[in-house]
Amino acid sequence: MRKPFIAGNWKMNKTIAETRDLILKMSATLREIKTVEKVLCPPFMSLMSASALLEDSGIGLGAQNMHWEEKGAFTGEISPVMVKELCDYVILGHSERRAFFGETDEIVNRKLIAAQTFDLTPIVCVGETLEQYESKQTREVVSRQTSNGLRNISPEFAAHIVVAYEPVWAIGTGKASTGEAANVVIKDFIRPAIAGSYGEQTAQAIRVLYGGSVTGSNAAEFFAQPDIDGALVGGASLKVDDFVAIIRSAVK
Repeated sequence: MRKPFIAGNWKMNKTIAETRDLILKMSATLREIKTVEKVLCPPFMSLMSASALLEDSGIGLGAQNMHWEEKGAFTGEISPVMVKELCDYVILGHSERRAFFGETDEIVNRKLIAAQTFDLTPIVCVGETLEQYESKQTREVVSRQTSNGLRNISPEFAAHIVVAYEPVWAIGTGKASTGEAANVVIKDFIRPAIAGSYGEQTAQAIRVLYGGSVTGSNAAEFFAQPDIDGALVGGASLKVDDFVAIIRSAVK
């Protein structure tokens, strides 16, 4: 059985003070839920404060991105060594990183290899744009991103990777995919791409999340699907009641 996994990607939202306030408002309830793996991913500036608040809480802490090099002349970047000081998780290859900052499958793969080196659990994002979706290129795009992203990863580490299927046309638009449609992409495209490199056992062990306009009211539809193991939540993770409702849906 794959343990449900819910991660909140706060993106470029919340100051340090606001981060503390939001964690304090939701942490007591989240601590009580033991059967779901829960991770919060605030901005870099808030990670130290969040780390102190989440210590021994059973709630994980993740970064939203990182560089692949351990150190060097990369102004404005954060290395995996720095992330590891505070976090156990890191989001890699989010569609906004691909679209706005030119991240390619190769770059995502280099970051994934760095996560392996420093024992960080990566949440690797894959998904097609609206144009690709309408052109019926979902299988091609998602399979390629999955295979290329996980290239040269050890079988042992691969089994612990978390993949997030996020159709780009559903992110922040309020237009979520249906549970059934998302499940088809995960079952027929993503898991087979993993199996092609690491075998069926690993493909079935890896947790695959859905992301894209997930809310407290529609989460249960996705979690009812057999191949959807949780969610990477954007805007709703900034709202206490909505995020708690999503996690409670994962329990059910």
